[in-house]
Amino acid sequence: LSGLDLQRSEWGFQLNGPIQTFVIPHSHMDVGWVYTIQESMHAYAANVYSSVTEALTQNKQRKFIAVEQEFFRLWWDSVATDKHKKQVRQLLKESRLEFIIGGQVMHDEAVTDLDDEILQLTEGHGFLYETFGVRPRFSWHVDPFGASATTPVLFALAGFHAHLISRIDYDLKDVMQKSKKLQFVWRGSPSLKEQQEIFTHTMDQFSYCTPSHLPFSNSSGFYWNGVALFPDPPKNGIYPNMSLPVTKETLHSYAKTMVQNIQQRAAWFRTNHVLWPWGCDKQFYNSSVQFANMDPLVEYINQNSKEFGVTVQYATLSEYFQAVHQSNLTWEVRGSEDFLPYSTEPFQAWTGFYASRNVLKGIARRASSQLHAAETLFTRYRVSYPDGPVPKEEALQKLKALRWAVSEVQHHDGITGTESPKVSDMYIEHLTQAMMGVEELLAALFLLPQTLGTQHIIVYNPLAWNTTAIINVTVTLPMATVFDDQGQAIPAQVSSADSNTTYDLFIVVNLGGLQHRKYLIKFSEKPGKEGSSTHHAWVVSFKRLNVSQELKTGRRLLPVLNECYKIMLDQDTNLLHSITDRHEKRTVRMSQDFWEYQVNGNVSAGPISDNYIFSANGSAVRAYKAVKMEIVPGKIVTEIRQYFYRSNIGWLTLIMDCVRREEADEDYTYSVTTRIPQSFPSGRLCYRLEQSYSLGPLVVNTEAVLRIKTSLKNNRTLFTDDNGYQMMKRPSRTFVNDTVARNYYPMVRMAYIEDDSSRLVLLSERAHGASSQSEGELEVMLHRRLWNNQEWTLGYNLTLNDSSVVRPVLWMTLGSLAATSLYQREALELQHRPVVMKEPRTGSPIRPVVLPDNLHLLTLSVPGWFYNSNHTLHLRNMETGTPGSTQPDYDRVLLRIMHLYEKGEDPVLSQPSTINMKEVLRGMGEVRVLEERSLTGTWDISDLQRWKWKASEDPGRGESFNVTISPKEIRTFFVYFKLK
Repeated sequence: LSGLDLQRSEWGFQLNGPIQTFVIPHSHMDVGWVYTIQESMHAYAANVYSSVTEALTQNKQRKFIAVEQEFFRLWWDSVATDKHKKQVRQLLKESRLEFIIGGQVMHDEAVTDLDDEILQLTEGHGFLYETFGVRPRFSWHVDPFGASATTPVLFALAGFHAHLISRIDYDLKDVMQKSKKLQFVWRGSPSLKEQQEIFTHTMDQFSYCTPSHLPFSNSSGFYWNGVALFPDPPKNGIYPNMSLPVTKETLHSYAKTMVQNIQQRAAWFRTNHVLWPWGCDKQFYNSSVQFANMDPLVEYINQNSKEFGVTVQYATLSEYFQAVHQSNLTWEVRGSEDFLPYSTEPFQAWTGFYASRNVLKGIARRASSQLHAAETLFTRYRVSYPDGPVPKEEALQKLKALRWAVSEVQHHDGITGTESPKVSDMYIEHLTQAMMGVEELLAALFLLPQTLGTQHIIVYNPLAWNTTAIINVTVTLPMATVFDDQGQAIPAQVSSADSNTTYDLFIVVNLGGLQHRKYLIKFSEKPGKEGSSTHHAWVVSFKRLNVSQELKTGRRLLPVLNECYKIMLDQDTNLLHSITDRHEKRTVRMSQDFWEYQVNGNVSAGPISDNYIFSANGSAVRAYKAVKMEIVPGKIVTEIRQYFYRSNIGWLTLIMDCVRREEADEDYTYSVTTRIPQSFPSGRLCYRLEQSYSLGPLVVNTEAVLRIKTSLKNNRTLFTDDNGYQMMKRPSRTFVNDTVARNYYPMVRMAYIEDDSSRLVLLSERAHGASSQSEGELEVMLHRRLWNNQEWTLGYNLTLNDSSVVRPVLWMTLGSLAATSLYQREALELQHRPVVMKEPRTGSPIRPVVLPDNLHLLTLSVPGWFYNSNHTLHLRNMETGTPGSTQPDYDRVLLRIMHLYEKGEDPVLSQPSTINMKEVLRGMGEVRVLEERSLTGTWDISDLQRWKWKASEDPGRGESFNVTISPKEIRTFFVYFKLK
């Protein structure tokens, strides 16, 4: 004990009474990482909930927090016995089992989209409230790789009292520990400020796992059930690395080790309350063994609390936060800064996962967009045709399957690309199967047989804005005429595609918000009559050219124009030279090409790159030696196609047959097709350059980037988005080590650079990494292929030997700051492009639903929950065993509206918007009831009271059906329509 006193003195810790320690039992269960969800359920996850339920029932002092809902829901639906279910309800009643976060997963915070974060949270919350009447109030975001400023905003809007994070930069955490600033009040949004402030606890350097070092044992500390075994748990219950049991001989040594760690932690916080997480990955699958060893240890420390200066108790997270809240201290306010990127030590910048598994990132976002379109369509169908021919039960099941798959992949080892290949395959399988189901639903809602020589299509706008868009339909005949739903021939263009057997048919469509229009495509073998509305565009090929540093450029420039841009191409290189804004009469020098970081794969040779980490050996090198170009001039779209080759043409091209062979060689590694809209004299479409890329297969240990060099004076400052919700300023920072990697940031929907007069904006339909490594430069990491010999990586099969060819899409805009200010809206138009389907069964026109330009219809769905939205009635129904209804509520519509702009961002669009919900939704039907709810729908907004950590006033609210939405607000409603 004198040794303990000495250590306390060395740490400079002053006791004001005993340290109150909250021992929080938990198990961190990744919803897919090394093993599939099915493998994890079989090996340990199901046992966690069965054994925890039984262990807690046996002793009234024991407690546990449950975090990831996917595993709990699978256990509840397929494993739990009636006895287990009865015990769980009793433990919840006694507040000894507590649901934390309550989402389907512990979502990643860097590369996830706002829509999907809200979805997975809503899915979990709906299940918990429907099943138990429980509404989580605290977060436990202990494992995501960095912390976004969007997450605390969403958790506050969902009704959380406090937020908990862990993984932040190692050097920043060290500073915060020493200055006792690991706890603060976070205002994630600069516009919402106090409205969404939330107390945030940052875990200390030990993170969420119990300290594993035991000075008296070779085994991990406090994990008496050992390490989980795959694929099958051992029948004898003996697992590897089981800690020494707590006996008379080891009791004091365990107590001494635990108390020392508690005192070390206490020195880093302002109150005498210590959060001591007990557990780690895949723990508590044999809870009786765990608690049987910890019980006497807790008792022993408390019996000797005066000597130890410490008391310990099993606790839930809410008990810890309640104690801190009652300390009534004034906390430092943290503004809208985030904790990205994340580094664990020098040369360990976790910025590689921003681009890992590009294919998975793309499929996940496409699935999310398809879900959004299907949800809005089915909601409109339900309101208009409540007794229509599409079975509502089957439709809801298909939507729920896709909701589950999209929610699941948001896990911090899912969409991040940091999982094993078989787990990545599992996510893709779940997503594609669910997408096929939703496609079947769409086919049921919109289906008519086609006749020979014609193709009926319907184009649906899933956004609540009027839009003009160019859609691309793949066709097999080069001669086609397009007619609208009035029978009028409309402008169209047929271009030859990369394939020899198909063509691109471009059609200009004008659609109202949430509205569809029908089009008829008629094909013929011969060209149409003179004056046909369909333009035929043919390829103009340019010679494949070698490119080198010494090459003189800029001597022969070829212009490609539309009404907004003059794009100059260099005929000495086949590369972009400059872009002129024809309205502003401003020219920006600009080149665009592909570069590669070549990285180390040998751990004995230095830092490595892997799924998580980007560690560049040096500067990037040019990824090609020759470029071929094609231009397809058109009246609707002009295409510039550039193909990048790793090899030079060489001197053999002087021989004609070799020239022909080289010209025919299509073995390019990179390509970009830039589509330039034509015949749009003004507006956003005129300024929009759509770029489709092809990258791969890459050479092993290569990280491929798109590099755009401009004459903009941006001072190496970049702007990227946090989850598509808000833009973050990223000034260039210099570090002793790893400056390149630590200046990479996640780009979920958008990134831009700017100077005093111009802004270059890139919009993305999947997540990437982005950086500004040099003046006027914007660099986007698009693809990675890595292999290293790290023992840990090989043991878990976490190498990223991704040999795929990836095909992401970016929209690029260059213009004045005013002309490019609508990037938030533009990003949504890319994310939710018009959906092309077959002709609808119903022939009656659909009235549009249109919101003001600064508001976005974030959600419009039929959740299908059973619960009564009146909390008192819901709890009464649960108490009496009577569900809210015998079937899902198909008439309750979940609606969210979001304000896209920050305060002060735009003189007009940043103003609050007041709308009358009856009028806005009249295109769907007559609104009879409007209830405002919390973000995930489980709280009536008038009942939602959150802890006050700092004085603030509630914002004013509209009355009746008039709703005012302020900058960056997200407001959620239940809507009931008068059914037709």
